[in-house]
Amino acid sequence: MASRKRSGSGTKRPKEKVVHIYELLCRGEDPKRQSAQFWEEFFLLQPNIDMLEAELIKLTPEQYASCKSNVQQLFAECINILSSGNSKRVHNALQTISVFIHVLFRKQSISGAGGAGGDHGIVSGLSINNAPSFITLSDIQEDMRILLKHLYEILVCNVTPDRPKELCLKILLIIATGMDNVNDNLLIEYIIGRNVFEAFKKILSDSTLRNLHGHDVVTLLTILVNYRKHEGGNPYVVELSLLADEFALNGYGQVISCVLTMFCKQHLLHPTELPSSSSWFSSLSSIVGNMFISDELCYRSQQIRANNALLLALYEAVHLNRNFITTLAHTQADSTPPSPCNTLNINDGTPDLSAAAILDAAHYSTNLFVALFQYCSIVMQDHKSELSATNLKLCLLILTCIAEDQYANSMMHDTNLTFKVSLHRAHMRHRKLASEKISKPQPLATTLLDLLVEFIVTHLLKKFPIELYLLCIGIIHRIIIYQKRCRVRLAYQWKELWTAMISLLKFLIYQEQNLMKKCNIFDLALQVINIFNLFITYGDMFLATTNSYDELYYELNREEKVFCELHAMVLRYASMHDCEYKEDSIRLLNALSNILAIIKHFQIKIKEWLASQSLSTPTEQQILEQIQKNYDLTLKLQDSLDQYERYSERPKHVLFFANLVKEVIFDTRKTVYYLVKECNKSNAVDCSGSAVVGSEMSCPSEVTDLGMLHFAS
Repeated sequence: MASRKRSGSGTKRPKEKVVHIYELLCRGEDPKRQSAQFWEEFFLLQPNIDMLEAELIKLTPEQYASCKSNVQQLFAECINILSSGNSKRVHNALQTISVFIHVLFRKQSISGAGGAGGDHGIVSGLSINNAPSFITLSDIQEDMRILLKHLYEILVCNVTPDRPKELCLKILLIIATGMDNVNDNLLIEYIIGRNVFEAFKKILSDSTLRNLHGHDVVTLLTILVNYRKHEGGNPYVVELSLLADEFALNGYGQVISCVLTMFCKQHLLHPTELPSSSSWFSSLSSIVGNMFISDELCYRSQQIRANNALLLALYEAVHLNRNFITTLAHTQADSTPPSPCNTLNINDGTPDLSAAAILDAAHYSTNLFVALFQYCSIVMQDHKSELSATNLKLCLLILTCIAEDQYANSMMHDTNLTFKVSLHRAHMRHRKLASEKISKPQPLATTLLDLLVEFIVTHLLKKFPIELYLLCIGIIHRIIIYQKRCRVRLAYQWKELWTAMISLLKFLIYQEQNLMKKCNIFDLALQVINIFNLFITYGDMFLATTNSYDELYYELNREEKVFCELHAMVLRYASMHDCEYKEDSIRLLNALSNILAIIKHFQIKIKEWLASQSLSTPTEQQILEQIQKNYDLTLKLQDSLDQYERYSERPKHVLFFANLVKEVIFDTRKTVYYLVKECNKSNAVDCSGSAVVGSEMSCPSEVTDLGMLHFAS
């Protein structure tokens, strides 16, 4: 019997039987030499995942040539045993299969150089030396078809224990995440060919199964949907697009909602933002404090990246499935929380700002949209991290799809459906945060506008994220167009939005020289001006009060310097012959005409009144009175203010999603195989009644007399 030294002593201890068998199989020994029932008996032994992986990884092409039949037979026998009905054998076989597929991709990464060259091992079965060192695709084509058939049967079986279902999903995830570029992963073709969507739907529809396996199912489905997504022929894209089962859709949403809500609650308990102050002592304290919180901020960034998979799942559902938002509006926890109208604990007095009250406010996030708004407000606070920027762009794309949906808008503007939402605001030197962190109950559209205004005022950075601003302003534009078309009068403090957009224009003007070298600021400015023109031209259709018009004209006149400077800047570029953005500057110039006419008209009227009253400094109320008395001006009717280009993933965002899917695959791959190992360790404890010590393991009594244990002794 082979043996090895016990650590720290001169004695040797017996090698695990299963490890000894791995070594013999990899040497090309005949496994049935001493026992005709070898395979049935073998799968009663608890696998040692680490040792099996090590033995397979270290096979050279020459060594593999001598044991090829054993390796292939082991893989085939693992698949055959799945139909045995013996839960222990099935569990051990599934763990062994996970090792094989993991090693298949690891061998691929070793033999190939990545990219297109990394496909050699799977496509042709050749390594760099033109000799296979492990199983190739051509060797296992039929085995893979049978494997997917058995995995599907286990997933849909009602009497199957939960752990085999878990391992089945882990195997599918190992297959789906085997290569960085999902489109190059030919093993996914077997999952595509054997559509297991019905199994996914069944798991998502069952609350017990969803709690155990929902995260794996949603992550797996998201990766599968992105396999050659734009080439056609992917059944998972079609299935997700047509899914109308309310239980499955709600289950899908609850998996995402649970993750986002837990992230928000953790942030409430462990906030990372620092208070801002202008004092030198506070500045010194901040410098010292940053030394200690940098690790925490890095950890928070990694947490944000970890949410990419389920945020991408939310995007795919909102983007592909018209039924999703309808059912998503009613997504609630399985514990049957109170209905929205019962969650509104309206308190007209001073809000309770204790930790318990803040966490209680998070409880109101029974609606996935609310959880998303809270989540976005947290991600927005990180101005510097690329991880947060990627995550935030995905959030804004989701909100863009939501803002284009008629039902989503009707739900968000429903005054009978109000929520308390804890939106987080970044600490900034130029403003003081209100002591109140919990909003009053309000329609979701109001909360969404608050969220977007917060983004506008907090990201006016030297490294200007113009793409995110275009998405943000586009969402606001869509919301206002919905209000105009449906004549919805939202009770909102529009002055906050107007002030934020004017601040954005001011930033574009003052940073003109820097920004013009990097991006087209005229396109963004045009969208902002068109929103102002919507208020000017159609405000009577959606503004809640007539005073809102007065306030709008007051703000335009109060900030007349900004619009005049913008006009001068645009006029300068429009007159240039070699300006790259000349056409955009001309469109912006035309769009400014009504605003400039309003400013000119009221400036004249106000100056005349001041002269008649011998006043030099009027009050705000006096200016508003003059505006109310002097609406006798003629404006141009501008075309297409209530039109927008509907969102399309192709071609603008294809590269973004390709890179995002790569990140999701990379992160999922790091964790899934680790979880299989953890499952193996816990099963070793369950089977033997005691934990594994070192590499020794007490074998179950039912296999102690098997002839296979004396194989090659």
